[in-house]
Amino acid sequence: MRKVRTVAMLIVAALLAGCGGPAPVKFIADGQPAKLSDWHVLRIEDGKLRLNEGVSPYDLNTPLFSDYAHKLRTIWMPKGASAKYSADAAFDFPVGTIISKTFYYPLPAGQGWDGKSVARTSPAASVMEQESLDLSKVRLIETRLLVRRENGWVAMPYVWNADQSEAELKRTGDLISLELVDADGQREQASYQVPDQNQCAGCHMTDNRSRQLSPIGPKARHLNRDLDYVGGRENQIAHLSRIGYLQGAPAPAQAPRAADWQDEAHASLDARARAYLDVNCGHCHSPKGPAITSGLWLDAHTQDRLKLGFCKQPIAAGKGTGNRRHDIEPGKPDESILSFRMDSADPAVMMPELGRSVIHREGVALINAWIREQQGSCDGEAPGGAIAAAR
Repeated sequence: MRKVRTVAMLIVAALLAGCGGPAPVKFIADGQPAKLSDWHVLRIEDGKLRLNEGVSPYDLNTPLFSDYAHKLRTIWMPKGASAKYSADAAFDFPVGTIISKTFYYPLPAGQGWDGKSVARTSPAASVMEQESLDLSKVRLIETRLLVRRENGWVAMPYVWNADQSEAELKRTGDLISLELVDADGQREQASYQVPDQNQCAGCHMTDNRSRQLSPIGPKARHLNRDLDYVGGRENQIAHLSRIGYLQGAPAPAQAPRAADWQDEAHASLDARARAYLDVNCGHCHSPKGPAITSGLWLDAHTQDRLKLGFCKQPIAAGKGTGNRRHDIEPGKPDESILSFRMDSADPAVMMPELGRSVIHREGVALINAWIREQQGSCDGEAPGGAIAAAR
């Protein structure tokens, strides 16, 4: 009898210990949960934002610019499910997939949260430690979920509360006033915009024919890089394959790889500029994207110089032309519409038109340098002709 009682007590103790652990990730097939914690993808524990079991982080070779925000990206799939590899498009994720992207800023050195000030640093300078974020060093802004349900993908924006304990669904979006502080103490105002659910489609509806939402970042060329996981450094494509989240992928050396836009030591100016335009503009400006009627295609696969904007006259840019003749005037960024729109914070002019309120100075400098390197002239030539010959 004593032995039976001892076994029973051990079972109860085990059950109680289990109750104290984090709840597993919960895929919610319908509705719009009011709190991020309802999904159990991320959790607050010991003053840190942590990933739940089975949630895998990922990063991109060249990320989308969002007012200098840093991003913690994750993927979770139901047990036994995996995505299908594609060399060109976003991976084909199964029903039940939850992709999260948490936007946050490091705090200025030696300063706690004062209600507005955040550090303006390169998002490539990650402050993650062991797949977690120390909440005493960062300010969480929002977490966006992209959820794969039976009828397709659904986007949900969650905004973090004042004490960083929970993020709440904001279907109509939000506007958050921030002050970006650089290493020299220079300050710049930013009106950080959390998109409403309709605006999410502005970027994620990448196919103008299907009109369905789709992931943008999880593509082979963006993911083909190493990442520091809790278990050690590993190539992301290899890691996702090893844990069963990806099937059909080749060895990383045989997969496409986009350049790191800041990696001057290992990538050409052309490769870095094209990678930047691909991830920041190519989901809209592509043969299938929402900006197809512009005739300006900036995705990684477009090689036609006219479609890339060289000596191309705008179709309907209005004020956005800045009285310039061509999208790209070779050798002359100051006369190129592309540079003009990137170097503006005017909502009637700027491109991209969503996702930023300040100018990405380093991005503008990269594209200006790329345009300055181009040869040829648009005068007296058929559109794109001189450029095609010069290359």
